[in-house]
Amino acid sequence: MMWRLNASGLDRDRLHLLLIVYIDLCCLGDGLYVTDYFTRTPRKLNAFRSFASVELFHFNVPDDTVVAVWNLITFKEQGGTFGDSCPDHNVTVYFRSGAPPVINPLHTRFPHDTIVPNVFAVTLTWTLPNRTTGVFNVTSPLPGDWFLAAHLPKDEGKISVKGLYEECQYLFQPQLIVQKLIGISVLYPGYFIDQMIPVHNRSVLYKVFIPNYISQLKVQLANCSTRNRSSDTCPLLLKMRARAPPLHNSSSVDCQQQSLCELDMPLHSWEQWYYILVERYRGNVDVYFRITVRVKDCSKATTPKGSVAFNMPQSYGNAMGSSWSDTLPVSGLPSLSWNGSEQNPFLLSGDSIAYLGPMTGTNTCWPIRPTLRNELDTFSVHFYIFYGPSISVPPDRATVFSINLLPVLDSGGVLNMEVRLNVSSLKEENITVFGCLNHGMPLSLPDNSTAKCKSESVTGFALSVNGTSNVTKLRIPYPQTGTWYLSLRSLCATDHGFEACSNVTAEVYLRTYLTPCINDCGTYGQCKLLRTNNYLYAACECKAGWNGWGCTDNSEAYSYRFQLLSTLLLCLSNLMFVPPVAIAIRSHYLLEASVYIFTMFFSTFYHACDQPGIVVFCIMEYDVLQFCDFLGSLMSVWVTVIAMARLKSIIKQVLYLLGAMLLSMALQLDRHGLWNLLGPSLFALGIMTVAWRWVFYLFPGTVIATSAVGLYTFVETEENYFYIHSIWHMLIAGSVGFLLPPRARPDTTLTPLQRRRGCGYQLCINENEEMGLVDPAVVTVNSICTS
Repeated sequence: MMWRLNASGLDRDRLHLLLIVYIDLCCLGDGLYVTDYFTRTPRKLNAFRSFASVELFHFNVPDDTVVAVWNLITFKEQGGTFGDSCPDHNVTVYFRSGAPPVINPLHTRFPHDTIVPNVFAVTLTWTLPNRTTGVFNVTSPLPGDWFLAAHLPKDEGKISVKGLYEECQYLFQPQLIVQKLIGISVLYPGYFIDQMIPVHNRSVLYKVFIPNYISQLKVQLANCSTRNRSSDTCPLLLKMRARAPPLHNSSSVDCQQQSLCELDMPLHSWEQWYYILVERYRGNVDVYFRITVRVKDCSKATTPKGSVAFNMPQSYGNAMGSSWSDTLPVSGLPSLSWNGSEQNPFLLSGDSIAYLGPMTGTNTCWPIRPTLRNELDTFSVHFYIFYGPSISVPPDRATVFSINLLPVLDSGGVLNMEVRLNVSSLKEENITVFGCLNHGMPLSLPDNSTAKCKSESVTGFALSVNGTSNVTKLRIPYPQTGTWYLSLRSLCATDHGFEACSNVTAEVYLRTYLTPCINDCGTYGQCKLLRTNNYLYAACECKAGWNGWGCTDNSEAYSYRFQLLSTLLLCLSNLMFVPPVAIAIRSHYLLEASVYIFTMFFSTFYHACDQPGIVVFCIMEYDVLQFCDFLGSLMSVWVTVIAMARLKSIIKQVLYLLGAMLLSMALQLDRHGLWNLLGPSLFALGIMTVAWRWVFYLFPGTVIATSAVGLYTFVETEENYFYIHSIWHMLIAGSVGFLLPPRARPDTTLTPLQRRRGCGYQLCINENEEMGLVDPAVVTVNSICTS
């Protein structure tokens, strides 16, 4: 046993998991196992509102992995310490291979024509006051990308003031431990090997690589014998699985009563490893056998006559160079044949890339038409068809297209497909064009009444168009990357179901593209581009009570009347600032009145722009309106406090300017900070206690302001926001009317302006000069100032 750890300082839980994995694998037989360990940084979980609030984690499972164990660690924090007093909220974790999981914890409706892939889900409950762990293990997991999504339950929508108390944080950290088997024997199609399973071993594992355009795969096991030559039974079980080692429910065949044991497996994925397990029954003898793999290669199939109907470039050919069956002779096994047929169906030749047509029909291979990829932006890709977009679907064969999604990059968007039938091409025939979209390799459509999009081991996504319904759409959120294949087949409706048409070629228009979100999240949603480490994905964030993956579920949506009422209530409640403005002007508080007018104006238009629905009106950028609203609200409190103190003019001017600058700085740092409002409020309390003691004004103003702050802090939620925040507007405006002093105190000293206004001009008369007196020491000079 060899261990390789990708991290140092494993704690006791990790070592315990490693021990479990070791115990589970030590009984699988001879083999060299390597252990890899991966971890991710802990992240704060959020209450679920949409997929945009989910924490997504990305892992990569290596090839030849026989077991993968995820250790799921969740712990609480509150104010930098353990959150023992935090409530126990269950943590839900979703797993999916190949692409992020498409989840629906709120059981909302998906948009029409949307495919929802299956996912694994695990719920973690708390076993300790501040920490819990869970384990999710997968035997023989599919290699490649694995995604984990975690979230908390949906909250009650309470709006809390930031900084009022220490928030409970729930941190989640996944860890992955994998055991992979190294040194697996590789089989080559057409060659055989002699093998022995010794008495002390239970099984032996092989793998064979299947490239593109292989239509069928067969494993043949012959010359099975034991040390006791008199025995006629072969105590072996043959299993096979694509991409990962076989499981108990994988394709299998019992070789006990067969001299030539064959396992014919329908393929469902190209460009992948297929794993073959030869397992012995219990016994105390060595088992000898010979094993080989046979494939049917359509990469060099002869293009049938009339291939011009495919609009296929004739130069598009041979991706493999040659057929395996041509280059790798089947030597030493003359008795191994394909169901005893005279002509070996594996030996096909030609120049065009093709695939096997209907599996139940003749051994005919049809071409696959590629699509041209045109990238416009992130998750914005159009796939164009050569000589398209019009497609001819002949009556006697399927038309197949390939769509290639890049690894990792394209799995965070939505794959859209639209098929439109040209009704005029049907020539009054009752024709239905069936389509089958499948990942990995194309699925054939039979010539009978079933016309189902599935095989023994794979199920694709079906679609159809006809003369009555000539348009169909298909959406796949977070599609698996790799190659997708669309097979189109035209069938004619009869009294006994569907049959192959005679000589009518249907014409369809195919549109395939990749978008970030479904229909850009509609009118009541916003498509957000999210990132987790180096992985990008998109998700909708809904508003105005709309829900669902594409914001199309209106079961809890706000009506237009409610949206209009809430907007008018939030905006018109600011008219309560009119009485304080009038009081301030009457009492000669002109600066305070201008601040109240500023606040009333920007609060009105900020809330008109801040609405979640369609009743929205913005006179400028949202961020500017928000800043001006917050600044005006805080400045209203500040100037009222300064007016209450009845300070000298020079001190008031300094405090006004200083407060404006400090509050602007505080809003830039954190617009929702607690001290933005608490600081001026505490200062106001001190001013009211020391400098102003009119109970008839102080007491009601203080009660109203305190009630407003209490509603804002403890009562306001997302559901009652429109009502409570409107009441907040009215209470704050009403408290200002009480807290302002009755009249500004006049200054005792005259300003230079006032002295100048007392005497517009001066006419000074020297009486001595008028009487002819010239001795100023003797005569008193009186100056008369006349205005």
